[in-house]
Amino acid sequence: MESYNFLLFLAIILLSTKFLGMISRKVHMPQVVGALVAGILLGPSFLGIISLEGDTGTFLECTAEVGVIFLMFSAGLSTELSELKENWLAALVVATVGVIVPVLGGFVGYAIFFHVPLDSYTDCLKAVFVGVVLSATSVSITVETLRELGRLRGKVGTTILGAAVIDDILGIIVLTIVTSLQDSSVHISVVLIKIVLYFIMIAAITFVIIRFRRYLEQWNQLRRIAILAVSFCLILSFISETVFGIADITGAYFAGLILCSLKIGPYVGRRVEIASYLFFSPVFFAGIGLKTSLSGFNMNILAFSILLLLIAIFSKIIGCGLGAKFCHFQNKQAFQIGVGMISRGEVALIVAQKGYQCGLLDDTLFAPIVLVVIVTTLITPILLKLIMKDPPEAEVRTA
Repeated sequence: MESYNFLLFLAIILLSTKFLGMISRKVHMPQVVGALVAGILLGPSFLGIISLEGDTGTFLECTAEVGVIFLMFSAGLSTELSELKENWLAALVVATVGVIVPVLGGFVGYAIFFHVPLDSYTDCLKAVFVGVVLSATSVSITVETLRELGRLRGKVGTTILGAAVIDDILGIIVLTIVTSLQDSSVHISVVLIKIVLYFIMIAAITFVIIRFRRYLEQWNQLRRIAILAVSFCLILSFISETVFGIADITGAYFAGLILCSLKIGPYVGRRVEIASYLFFSPVFFAGIGLKTSLSGFNMNILAFSILLLLIAIFSKIIGCGLGAKFCHFQNKQAFQIGVGMISRGEVALIVAQKGYQCGLLDDTLFAPIVLVVIVTTLITPILLKLIMKDPPEAEVRTA
């Protein structure tokens, strides 16, 4: 590593995220809001104290990636399997409608704003891709907020988590279809086969672990089981991303889901949460702000950014909310699910980068996407706090 600046950067991140998190708590907002603001203030958009350039930046980005993996692993460990089994169909419907509506909204918004001729194949494909970017959901912020509010378990929280995992799979399929229309080297059939094989692998791993659960549970409350569990999470995350092309955080969530029904689940969860809370999660949340840059804005791009932001917010609320209503959720619960799926986070940036690489996005469109990422990431925990004031036990459970 080129210098020891990373030590100072880590200290600044930990102190600033905690300090601003405490301020957020004082004004009755989730602490994650303060952590996100800390990253934005420290990054290139404002003070420019911390840079993600060079080896130090690479180290911070890798640490942030471990942070989001731990966050989703903890979410999986905290999941009630009975709730997930009960709500799997609702999660599928919410995710499906929650992808279709943003894709249509993004396409229409881009086409109208830039006067895209419908007989232009390339321009229409670019408009569709803007919708694909908006379809991406990142629930890492939502997970932390629901945890703070005591709502990670339960009908709404479980549906959001399940829908987010399915949303990731659907997003990969849609992304692959659109990019394959631009890049002939990408084959849709290969991606679909990989997704099927991925779920077969998850089922096989689950079967093996359940078969040996008696041996694993003998190590409950021993530190070795926590080390084995974290290693299992990291390996499954690696395989998901590199072998199957599915997000590493999806692998982390499945790792937690596989272990959550075992007696070792609560012990492993406590140990992972300690490491996550003390070190990895603050770096991840601050890292979102550190990645943002608001350069390249002009009045035209600013106007499109506002339009894109409105589409991003309301397409998820309407799409996921309608999906929830189809599954007989109450109006308030459907609205909570829609709000919980608003945050785009790093997922939208990754999708945008894929589009840039294959020529479906240019440099001018990155600034609006960054704005969407920043605002949706900031407002999601705030809105969830406002609409989930009732205690968890007050949540009405419907079919």
